[in-house]
Amino acid sequence: MDARARVEAALAGDRVDRVPVGAWGHSYREEWSPEDLARVTVERARRAGFDFVKFQPRATVFAEAFGNRYRPSNHRLKGPVLLEVAVPDLAAWPGLGLVAEGVLEEQVRSLGLVVRELGERVPVLQTVFSPVSVADYLVGRDKRRVGRELRAHPEVVLPALERIAEVLAGFARRSVEAGAAGIFYAVSGFATRDTMPIADYERLLLPMDRRLLESLPQAAWFNVLHLCGSHINLGVGGQLPVQAVSWSIHNQGNPSLAEGRELTGRAVMGGLAQRGALLNGPESEIAAQARAAVAATGGRNLLLAPGCSVPPRARESHLNAMVAGAS
Repeated sequence: MDARARVEAALAGDRVDRVPVGAWGHSYREEWSPEDLARVTVERARRAGFDFVKFQPRATVFAEAFGNRYRPSNHRLKGPVLLEVAVPDLAAWPGLGLVAEGVLEEQVRSLGLVVRELGERVPVLQTVFSPVSVADYLVGRDKRRVGRELRAHPEVVLPALERIAEVLAGFARRSVEAGAAGIFYAVSGFATRDTMPIADYERLLLPMDRRLLESLPQAAWFNVLHLCGSHINLGVGGQLPVQAVSWSIHNQGNPSLAEGRELTGRAVMGGLAQRGALLNGPESEIAAQARAAVAATGGRNLLLAPGCSVPPRARESHLNAMVAGAS
Protein backbone atom coordinates (compact mmCIF):
# COMPACT_ATOMS: atom_id res chain seq x y z
CA MET A 1 0.00 0.00 0.00
CA ASP A 2 1.13 3.55 -0.65
CA ALA A 3 0.25 6.44 1.67
CA ARG A 4 -3.03 7.43 0.01
CA ALA A 5 -4.27 3.85 -0.25
CA ARG A 6 -3.43 3.35 3.43
CA VAL A 7 -5.42 6.46 4.43
CA GLU A 8 -8.37 5.56 2.22
CA ALA A 9 -8.52 2.08 3.70
CA ALA A 10 -8.34 3.41 7.26
CA LEU A 11 -11.19 5.85 6.63
CA ALA A 12 -13.31 3.02 5.18
CA GLY A 13 -12.53 0.64 8.05
CA ASP A 14 -10.72 -1.79 5.76
CA ARG A 15 -7.56 -3.68 6.63
CA VAL A 16 -4.24 -1.89 6.18
CA ASP A 17 -0.69 -3.16 5.90
CA ARG A 18 0.06 -0.76 8.75
CA VAL A 19 -1.86 2.06 10.40
CA PRO A 20 -1.36 5.43 8.62
CA VAL A 21 0.62 7.96 10.61
CA GLY A 22 1.02 11.74 10.63
CA ALA A 23 2.03 14.50 13.03
CA TRP A 24 2.27 18.27 12.98
CA GLY A 25 3.71 21.20 14.88
CA HIS A 26 4.66 24.82 14.40
CA SER A 27 7.89 26.04 12.81
CA TYR A 28 7.67 29.54 14.23
CA ARG A 29 10.67 31.03 12.47
CA GLU A 30 9.90 29.58 9.02
CA GLU A 31 6.14 30.29 9.17
CA TRP A 32 6.65 33.89 8.04
CA SER A 33 7.76 32.72 4.58
CA PRO A 34 5.44 30.54 2.46
CA GLU A 35 8.45 28.98 0.75
CA ASP A 36 10.31 28.22 3.99
CA LEU A 37 7.17 26.82 5.60
CA ALA A 38 6.58 24.52 2.63
CA ARG A 39 10.20 23.39 2.70
CA VAL A 40 10.26 22.41 6.38
CA THR A 41 6.85 20.73 6.06
CA VAL A 42 8.03 18.56 3.19
CA GLU A 43 11.35 17.76 4.85
CA ARG A 44 9.67 16.66 8.08
CA ALA A 45 7.13 14.51 6.27
CA ARG A 46 9.76 12.78 4.17
CA ARG A 47 12.19 12.15 7.01
CA ALA A 48 9.50 10.67 9.25
CA GLY A 49 7.69 8.82 6.46
CA PHE A 50 4.25 10.28 7.19
CA ASP A 51 1.27 8.88 5.33
CA PHE A 52 -0.65 12.16 5.53
CA VAL A 53 0.37 15.75 6.19
CA LYS A 54 -1.66 18.12 8.30
CA PHE A 55 -0.41 21.47 6.99
CA GLN A 56 0.37 23.82 9.86
CA PRO A 57 -0.13 27.47 8.79
CA ARG A 58 1.40 30.37 10.66
CA ALA A 59 0.05 30.29 14.19
CA THR A 60 -1.70 33.67 13.94
CA VAL A 61 -2.77 33.76 10.30
CA PHE A 62 -6.54 33.67 10.81
CA ALA A 63 -6.42 36.38 13.46
CA GLU A 64 -4.17 38.50 11.23
CA ALA A 65 -6.68 38.20 8.40
CA PHE A 66 -9.33 39.88 10.57
CA GLY A 67 -7.18 42.63 12.03
CA ASN A 68 -5.03 41.38 14.89
CA ARG A 69 -1.46 42.65 14.67
CA TYR A 70 1.63 40.63 15.63
CA ARG A 71 5.37 40.71 15.24
CA PRO A 72 7.61 37.67 14.78
CA SER A 73 9.38 36.43 17.87
CA ASN A 74 12.43 35.55 15.73
CA HIS A 75 12.81 32.42 17.85
CA ARG A 76 12.13 28.93 16.59
CA LEU A 77 10.45 27.90 19.86
CA LYS A 78 8.32 31.00 20.45
CA GLY A 79 5.18 32.09 18.62
CA PRO A 80 4.38 35.57 17.29
CA VAL A 81 3.96 38.40 19.78
CA LEU A 82 0.52 40.01 19.99
CA LEU A 83 0.53 43.80 19.49
CA GLU A 84 -3.14 44.69 18.98
CA VAL A 85 -6.49 42.87 18.94
CA ALA A 86 -9.24 43.46 16.39
CA VAL A 87 -12.13 43.20 18.88
CA PRO A 88 -11.18 45.03 22.09
CA ASP A 89 -14.80 45.28 23.29
CA LEU A 90 -18.38 44.28 22.45
CA ALA A 91 -18.90 47.39 20.33
CA ALA A 92 -16.20 46.26 17.88
CA TRP A 93 -18.00 43.10 16.65
CA PRO A 94 -20.29 44.83 14.09
CA GLY A 95 -17.32 46.39 12.30
CA LEU A 96 -15.34 43.15 12.06
CA GLY A 97 -14.34 42.05 8.57
CA LEU A 98 -11.54 40.71 6.41
CA VAL A 99 -8.67 43.19 6.28
CA ALA A 100 -5.66 41.10 5.18
CA GLU A 101 -6.68 38.53 2.57
CA GLY A 102 -3.08 38.27 1.44
CA VAL A 103 -2.00 36.37 4.54
CA LEU A 104 -4.57 33.67 3.76
CA GLU A 105 -3.44 33.45 0.15
CA GLU A 106 0.13 32.91 1.35
CA GLN A 107 -1.00 29.80 3.21
CA VAL A 108 -2.85 28.48 0.17
CA ARG A 109 0.27 29.01 -1.92
CA SER A 110 2.47 27.32 0.66
CA LEU A 111 0.16 24.32 0.83
CA GLY A 112 0.22 24.10 -2.96
CA LEU A 113 4.01 23.91 -2.87
CA VAL A 114 3.81 21.04 -0.36
CA VAL A 115 1.33 19.14 -2.54
CA ARG A 116 3.49 19.63 -5.60
CA GLU A 117 6.59 18.29 -3.83
CA LEU A 118 4.96 15.31 -2.10
CA GLY A 119 2.71 14.30 -4.99
CA GLU A 120 -0.91 13.24 -5.11
CA ARG A 121 -0.29 9.94 -3.27
CA VAL A 122 0.44 11.70 0.04
CA PRO A 123 -2.76 13.43 1.24
CA VAL A 124 -2.29 16.96 2.56
CA LEU A 125 -4.89 18.61 4.81
CA GLN A 126 -5.34 22.35 5.11
CA THR A 127 -5.90 23.59 8.65
CA VAL A 128 -9.04 25.71 9.05
CA PHE A 129 -10.06 27.07 12.44
CA SER A 130 -13.76 27.20 13.20
CA PRO A 131 -15.29 30.71 13.25
CA VAL A 132 -15.57 30.82 17.02
CA SER A 133 -11.97 29.63 17.36
CA VAL A 134 -10.84 32.53 15.18
CA ALA A 135 -12.99 34.92 17.21
CA ASP A 136 -11.28 33.70 20.38
CA TYR A 137 -7.97 35.02 19.05
CA LEU A 138 -9.52 38.34 18.08
CA VAL A 139 -10.47 39.30 21.65
CA GLY A 140 -7.04 38.68 23.16
CA ARG A 141 -6.14 36.79 26.30
CA ASP A 142 -9.53 36.45 28.01
CA LYS A 143 -10.34 32.90 26.93
CA ARG A 144 -13.93 33.04 28.18
CA ARG A 145 -14.98 36.38 26.73
CA VAL A 146 -16.26 35.14 23.36
CA GLY A 147 -18.49 32.55 25.02
CA ARG A 148 -19.88 35.11 27.46
CA GLU A 149 -20.63 37.69 24.79
CA LEU A 150 -22.04 35.13 22.38
CA ARG A 151 -24.54 33.84 24.92
CA ALA A 152 -25.44 37.30 26.24
CA HIS A 153 -25.54 39.14 22.89
CA PRO A 154 -26.02 36.64 20.06
CA GLU A 155 -27.56 39.34 17.89
CA VAL A 156 -24.20 41.17 17.98
CA VAL A 157 -21.69 38.31 17.90
CA LEU A 158 -23.34 35.78 15.56
CA PRO A 159 -23.35 38.06 12.48
CA ALA A 160 -19.61 38.61 12.99
CA LEU A 161 -19.05 34.86 13.23
CA GLU A 162 -21.02 34.37 10.02
CA ARG A 163 -18.73 36.83 8.24
CA ILE A 164 -15.72 34.94 9.54
CA ALA A 165 -17.28 31.66 8.37
CA GLU A 166 -17.78 32.99 4.86
CA VAL A 167 -14.11 33.94 4.59
CA LEU A 168 -12.98 30.59 6.00
CA ALA A 169 -15.19 28.69 3.57
CA GLY A 170 -13.58 30.50 0.66
CA PHE A 171 -10.12 29.80 2.08
CA ALA A 172 -10.99 26.11 2.41
CA ARG A 173 -12.29 25.91 -1.16
CA ARG A 174 -9.16 27.58 -2.57
CA SER A 175 -7.01 25.20 -0.55
CA VAL A 176 -8.77 22.19 -2.09
CA GLU A 177 -8.32 23.73 -5.52
CA ALA A 178 -4.60 24.04 -4.69
CA GLY A 179 -4.44 20.30 -4.05
CA ALA A 180 -5.54 19.71 -0.46
CA ALA A 181 -7.24 16.35 0.10
CA GLY A 182 -9.54 18.06 2.59
CA ILE A 183 -9.44 20.22 5.70
CA PHE A 184 -8.52 19.76 9.32
CA TYR A 185 -11.37 21.71 10.91
CA ALA A 186 -10.22 22.76 14.37
CA VAL A 187 -12.65 23.71 17.13
CA SER A 188 -10.34 25.02 19.83
CA GLY A 189 -11.79 24.55 23.27
CA PHE A 190 -15.46 25.37 22.64
CA ALA A 191 -17.10 21.97 22.15
CA THR A 192 -16.38 21.24 25.79
CA ARG A 193 -18.41 21.75 28.91
CA ASP A 194 -15.42 23.51 30.46
CA THR A 195 -16.02 26.50 28.16
CA MET A 196 -19.59 26.37 26.89
CA PRO A 197 -22.66 24.32 27.82
CA ILE A 198 -23.22 21.60 25.24
CA ALA A 199 -26.75 22.81 24.50
CA ASP A 200 -25.48 26.33 23.78
CA TYR A 201 -22.77 25.06 21.43
CA GLU A 202 -25.21 22.92 19.49
CA ARG A 203 -27.75 25.74 19.26
CA LEU A 204 -25.45 28.64 18.42
CA LEU A 205 -22.37 27.19 16.71
CA LEU A 206 -22.98 23.70 15.34
CA PRO A 207 -25.21 24.91 12.46
CA MET A 208 -22.41 27.25 11.33
CA ASP A 209 -19.87 24.41 11.48
CA ARG A 210 -22.18 22.22 9.40
CA ARG A 211 -22.75 24.87 6.72
CA LEU A 212 -19.04 25.51 6.36
CA LEU A 213 -18.18 21.83 6.00
CA GLU A 214 -21.07 21.20 3.63
CA SER A 215 -19.75 23.98 1.38
CA LEU A 216 -16.52 22.09 0.63
CA PRO A 217 -15.94 20.89 -2.94
CA GLN A 218 -16.54 17.21 -3.76
CA ALA A 219 -12.80 16.85 -4.26
CA ALA A 220 -12.38 17.18 -0.47
CA TRP A 221 -12.45 13.46 0.37
CA PHE A 222 -10.48 13.53 3.62
CA ASN A 223 -11.94 15.99 6.14
CA VAL A 224 -11.12 15.83 9.84
CA LEU A 225 -12.87 17.47 12.78
CA HIS A 226 -10.45 18.32 15.58
CA LEU A 227 -11.87 18.96 19.03
CA CYS A 228 -9.35 20.60 21.31
CA GLY A 229 -9.52 20.61 25.09
CA SER A 230 -10.70 18.48 28.00
CA HIS A 231 -14.19 17.10 28.68
CA ILE A 232 -14.99 17.45 24.98
CA ASN A 233 -18.44 16.88 23.52
CA LEU A 234 -17.40 14.20 21.04
CA GLY A 235 -21.01 13.82 19.95
CA VAL A 236 -20.39 16.85 17.73
CA GLY A 237 -18.28 14.58 15.55
CA GLY A 238 -21.22 12.40 14.67
CA GLN A 239 -23.27 15.40 13.58
CA LEU A 240 -20.86 16.90 11.05
CA PRO A 241 -19.93 15.72 7.51
CA VAL A 242 -16.34 14.61 8.15
CA GLN A 243 -14.48 11.37 7.57
CA ALA A 244 -12.49 11.37 10.82
CA VAL A 245 -12.46 12.96 14.26
CA SER A 246 -9.29 14.02 16.09
CA TRP A 247 -8.84 14.68 19.81
CA SER A 248 -6.46 14.03 22.69
CA ILE A 249 -7.29 10.88 24.59
CA HIS A 250 -4.84 12.04 27.25
CA ASN A 251 -6.76 15.18 28.24
CA GLN A 252 -8.92 14.95 31.33
CA GLY A 253 -12.41 13.55 30.83
CA ASN A 254 -11.94 12.65 27.15
CA PRO A 255 -13.09 9.31 25.68
CA SER A 256 -10.79 6.58 24.42
CA LEU A 257 -10.25 5.96 20.73
CA ALA A 258 -12.58 2.96 20.76
CA GLU A 259 -15.27 4.94 22.60
CA GLY A 260 -14.92 7.84 20.17
CA ARG A 261 -15.20 5.58 17.14
CA GLU A 262 -18.37 4.04 18.55
CA LEU A 263 -19.86 7.40 19.54
CA THR A 264 -19.19 9.24 16.26
CA GLY A 265 -19.35 6.44 13.69
CA ARG A 266 -16.23 7.98 12.13
CA ALA A 267 -12.60 7.01 11.78
CA VAL A 268 -10.51 8.32 14.67
CA MET A 269 -7.23 10.22 14.68
CA GLY A 270 -4.93 10.39 17.68
CA GLY A 271 -3.45 8.12 20.33
CA LEU A 272 -0.17 9.91 21.15
CA ALA A 273 0.39 12.38 24.00
CA GLN A 274 1.74 15.47 22.26
CA ARG A 275 2.96 17.13 25.46
CA GLY A 276 3.88 13.89 27.15
CA ALA A 277 5.73 11.08 25.44
CA LEU A 278 6.14 12.80 22.06
CA LEU A 279 7.78 15.75 23.77
CA ASN A 280 9.70 14.11 26.58
CA GLY A 281 10.12 10.50 25.47
CA PRO A 282 11.42 7.96 26.04
CA GLU A 283 11.08 6.41 22.61
CA SER A 284 9.96 3.14 24.16
CA GLU A 285 6.93 4.91 25.68
CA ILE A 286 6.06 6.51 22.33
CA ALA A 287 6.15 3.12 20.64
CA ALA A 288 4.07 1.66 23.49
CA GLN A 289 1.39 4.35 23.05
CA ALA A 290 1.30 3.67 19.32
CA ARG A 291 0.89 -0.06 19.88
CA ALA A 292 -1.81 0.59 22.49
CA ALA A 293 -3.79 2.73 20.04
CA VAL A 294 -3.60 0.01 17.39
CA ALA A 295 -4.65 -2.64 19.90
CA ALA A 296 -7.55 -0.55 21.23
CA THR A 297 -9.05 -0.18 17.75
CA GLY A 298 -7.92 -3.43 16.21
CA GLY A 299 -6.09 -1.24 13.71
CA ARG A 300 -9.38 -0.36 11.99
CA ASN A 301 -10.63 3.19 11.33
CA LEU A 302 -7.46 4.55 12.96
CA LEU A 303 -5.05 7.26 11.86
CA LEU A 304 -2.23 7.37 14.37
CA ALA A 305 -1.34 10.94 15.35
CA PRO A 306 -0.75 13.27 18.28
CA GLY A 307 -3.79 14.54 20.12
CA CYS A 308 -2.88 18.09 19.07
CA SER A 309 0.07 20.13 17.82
CA VAL A 310 3.47 18.75 18.87
CA PRO A 311 5.65 21.42 20.55
CA PRO A 312 8.51 22.53 18.29
CA ARG A 313 11.18 21.39 20.74
CA ALA A 314 10.14 17.74 20.35
CA ARG A 315 12.93 15.60 18.95
CA GLU A 316 12.72 14.23 15.44
CA SER A 317 13.59 10.80 16.80
CA HIS A 318 10.35 10.90 18.80
CA LEU A 319 8.31 11.32 15.62
CA ASN A 320 10.25 8.46 14.06
CA ALA A 321 9.43 6.28 17.05
CA MET A 322 5.73 6.98 16.53
CA VAL A 323 5.93 5.79 12.94
CA ALA A 324 7.91 2.72 13.95
CA GLY A 325 5.31 1.85 16.59
CA ALA A 326 2.57 1.77 13.98
CA SER A 327 4.19 -1.06 12.04
